[in-house]
Amino acid sequence: MTLQLAQLVQLWGHPEMSGATSAQLQVELGPVCTDSRQLQPGAFFIPLRGERFDGHTFLSQAAQLGAQAAVVASDWNQPLPEGLLHWRVEDTLWAYQQLATLHRRQLKASVVAVTGSAGKTTTRELIRATLAPLGDVQATVSNNNNDIGVPLTLMGAHQGHAAVVVEMGMRGLGEIERLSRCAEPEIAVITNIGTAHIGRLGSRAAIATAKCEITAALAPQGVVVIPAGDPLLEQALSRCWSGRTLRVALEGDIAADLPESDCPAPDLIGVHDPQQGLLSLEGLRFSCPLEGRHNARNLMLALAVASELGVPLADLQHLKVTVPGGRNRRLSIGTLTVLDETYNASPEAVLAALDLLAQQSGRRFAVLGTMLELGASSIELHQAVVSRAVQLGLDGLVAVASGEEAAAMQRAATSLERFALVESPELAAEPLNHWLQPGDTLLLKASRGVALERLIPLLQQP
Repeated sequence: MTLQLAQLVQLWGHPEMSGATSAQLQVELGPVCTDSRQLQPGAFFIPLRGERFDGHTFLSQAAQLGAQAAVVASDWNQPLPEGLLHWRVEDTLWAYQQLATLHRRQLKASVVAVTGSAGKTTTRELIRATLAPLGDVQATVSNNNNDIGVPLTLMGAHQGHAAVVVEMGMRGLGEIERLSRCAEPEIAVITNIGTAHIGRLGSRAAIATAKCEITAALAPQGVVVIPAGDPLLEQALSRCWSGRTLRVALEGDIAADLPESDCPAPDLIGVHDPQQGLLSLEGLRFSCPLEGRHNARNLMLALAVASELGVPLADLQHLKVTVPGGRNRRLSIGTLTVLDETYNASPEAVLAALDLLAQQSGRRFAVLGTMLELGASSIELHQAVVSRAVQLGLDGLVAVASGEEAAAMQRAATSLERFALVESPELAAEPLNHWLQPGDTLLLKASRGVALERLIPLLQQP
């Protein structure tokens, strides 16, 4: 941590000393702790609140363990431990974010923010890899992409880091704006505008507006990196950002009849060769570390970021990337190939995964589970992804669903020779183990809540 306690006065005024002395402010800020289970002597304690907990109940424990100081919500009216240096704040979560911003302003590292309906985590990891030639890169871990996770990522950065890559998720309007103001990025990346969370926001236009909130605290001299060819994204972005925008595309992405006024031309166009696993750009050929056209497009976004920050693209032709489990994972069960995409699903991500499956040799099967938070569009979108599976000529499909979504998927699958409808991942094993043969490929894709990964250990070697 690069801050001193005295600097916190500019955020929250002078602390309430409660038996302490002003000399305590002339010291370096200790490790910031929001989890009472991780409290240690010298920590700066920020008690957060949730639906079922209130960190303020651990203020006495913090004092007993020798916490350096704490923030306390103004509405907390219980007695405070004697001698605990503390600041009264309106909201401790907001204070946490303010502290992260203050720390971020001390850093020399460039901050890159990433959001989008699908591919956020994958793109984050691709950006991390492309920036590695600059030095150590701090990046979001796991799914710490919310009001708590973003400041956590920023707090973990230090002066030795060359860059910080912050993933930003959202469930409604206003959330990404808060995260942007916390991180104050120099580069903002929007991977796409899809239908994830459409049940909460109502339309793709509203989703585009929410995602473009990432520009709220983008540096005026900064840049937004986006895929070219989406009129909704362009319209939403034009309402909130007048600075520089860098657009990327793969050859064939942009409809020939799309008016240029709706979508400006791409600045970078790559050519994807799925058979060779290569991306050609600017006279260079890049090995695609992840399969699928959608991941080649994500790689384009990452390469654009790297170029903006001064990384020679020639140094990035053989990237190696590791993504968290349940994403872009290829497993072998004997001679059966399993495409593990069990972590999460949106309609756009399912369609991309089906296109990848269609490129595989031999017989191809899929297990598609329910996609959540689609609201009034849910029935239509579940039917659409199964219709696409039928169109691609899959050899078999298992739907893990119930209710109206299950009925819609079954209606769309009537022409499939092999189709099964089950209500749990475990029940999908029976038809699959009957159908699958050596050399087959199986795709697994569903929303996180389905827990489709439970099926994997039940698959038998054909």
